[in-house]
Amino acid sequence: MTYSKSDEAIARLSPEEYRVTQQSGTERPGTGKLLGNKEPGIYVDIVSGEPLFASADKYESGCGWPSFTKPIETAHVQELNDDSLGMRRTEVRSTHGDSHLGHVFPDGPVDRGGLRYCINSASLRFVHRDDMEAEGYGDYLNQVEEVQ
Repeated sequence: MTYSKSDEAIARLSPEEYRVTQQSGTERPGTGKLLGNKEPGIYVDIVSGEPLFASADKYESGCGWPSFTKPIETAHVQELNDDSLGMRRTEVRSTHGDSHLGHVFPDGPVDRGGLRYCINSASLRFVHRDDMEAEGYGDYLNQVEEVQ
């Protein structure tokens, strides 16, 4: 599959999705539609569709945003210095969609690499494990836990 940002994809975004992905906004903590999602599948960029995170790497960090220990494929995630708001952070953006996703912090579970990818729900689309093959994400099924 090829992934890219298009005018059509941008036009489909809700005002909140546009603010977060295109204007580097942040959704209010605890409000994201995917925060409590525990279903098996993958999380893709809402703009480009590029696969970003697997449900097997999602965990409850208590920060108010979906948190992941690692990207599903590092080539799809860029990490950039962010000195806004008077602090130094590492911004996370999708490579092909150039969507603002959130930030990564070094306070994740030590036994899983120590990173916490703190990601806005508004920048993601969830693809359930049952739909991954049909939507072209079958190559990532091995990174998603089995349905219990």
